[in-house]
Amino acid sequence: MIEKDHDDHCPFCGYYIKKDFLIENDHAFVRLDNYPVTKGHSLVIPKRHLADYFAITKTEHDAIHDLIRIRRRQLLEDDSLIGGFNIGVNAGEPAGQSVFHCHFHLIPRRKGDYEDPKGGVRGVIPEKMKY
Repeated sequence: MIEKDHDDHCPFCGYYIKKDFLIENDHAFVRLDNYPVTKGHSLVIPKRHLADYFAITKTEHDAIHDLIRIRRRQLLEDDSLIGGFNIGVNAGEPAGQSVFHCHFHLIPRRKGDYEDPKGGVRGVIPEKMKY
């Protein structure tokens, strides 16, 4: 498992080094997703280069959680149509992780953005979404 301050080949490490982000705290930062599911789709990323969720410390977890709450509040203030959120993390290639630097997705949801959202994150395996 990769665990170091930064990786010169990692795009997420590069975003932090270039200061290409919206907000930060001591252990994490927030940026918009390059391939958003919905408008405002944000990534919350630990500053330390870690392969996945299971490598973060409690301190990093708490810092990420704080930024998720702050970003949620910002999004709600900017867009009154937001009625919910999906929060997700992919850990490992079989789970859909494509950038191997831990990151959390904060995806704003608006009524009608998907015909029948029941099942939410179960949609990672479409035939399991409806139950």
